Amino acid sequence: MLTQLFAEYFANQQALLWCLTIFVDLGCAVVLFRLFGRQGLYASVVISLLLANLQGPKLTEIFGLQTSMGVILYSSIYFATDLLSERYGKREANRAVMIGFVVSVIFIIMTSISLMYLPSSAPATKDFALSIHQATETLFNFSPRFVFGSLLAYFISQSFDVWIYHRIKQKTQGRHLWLRNNVSTMLSQAIDTFIYGIVVWWGIVDFATAMQLAMAKYLFKVIIALADTPFLYWARRWSVKQRDWVEQAQH
Repeated sequence: MLTQLFAEYFANQQALLWCLTIFVDLGCAVVLFRLFGRQGLYASVVISLLLANLQGPKLTEIFGLQTSMGVILYSSIYFATDLLSERYGKREANRAVMIGFVVSVIFIIMTSISLMYLPSSAPATKDFALSIHQATETLFNFSPRFVFGSLLAYFISQSFDVWIYHRIKQKTQGRHLWLRNNVSTMLSQAIDTFIYGIVVWWGIVDFATAMQLAMAKYLFKVIIALADTPFLYWARRWSVKQRDWVEQAQH
C-alpha cells in the first residue's frame, strides 16, 4: 500500500524524484565510504556500473528532456573516483577505474552466456520461464556497438578524470576543491558523452541527431556534477579509518 502511494505521488513529480534519486545515490556512496573507507568507494563504483548497465536502457523525461537511468546512476562514479583521488591519491583512483572496467567486462560476458540457456519447458513453469527469458533478452542482449562504445567511453573518460583532477590540484597547490571536482568531472563527462554518441548512436542516426541526444544527457551530467560538490566537501572532512592509514602505509 505504501509503495503504491509513493508510486502514484512521484508519477506526477518526476523532477522531484530525479532530485531525490541523486541525493540517495550520492548519499549511499558517502555511507559506504564512512563505513568501509576506500573499499566502500570501490564498492560504490562497482554498484553504480552494474546499476547503469541494468537500467541504462530505461528512458524517461525530466524537465521535458529525454534521459536514461544510466546517466543518473553512472554519474556517482565520478564522485567516488574524485574522493579516492582527494583522500588516497592518484594510484587508488586509477585502481578503482580498472576495477570498474574489469567488472563491466565480466558482467557483459556472464550475461551474454546466460542468454544462451533456453527457458525451461516444464509444463508448470513454461510460460513464466519464457516471459523471464524474453525480459532478460531485452535487458542484456547488448549489441557489439553498445558494448564497445560503453567500455571505451568509460575507460577513456575515467582515466582522464583522474589525470586532470590531479593536474588541477597541483596547479592550485591543493586549494579550491570545488574547482578541480567540477572541472575534472565536467570535462571527463563531456568526453564520455561525445565518445558514446559517436560510437553508439552515429550510424544508427545521423551525426546531428547523435550529438543532440548526447548534449541532452550531458546537461543532466553537469547538474549532477555540481550537486556532488557539497558531498565531496562533507566526506573530505571525516577522519580516515585507522585500517586505511595502515593499508596506505603498506603501499
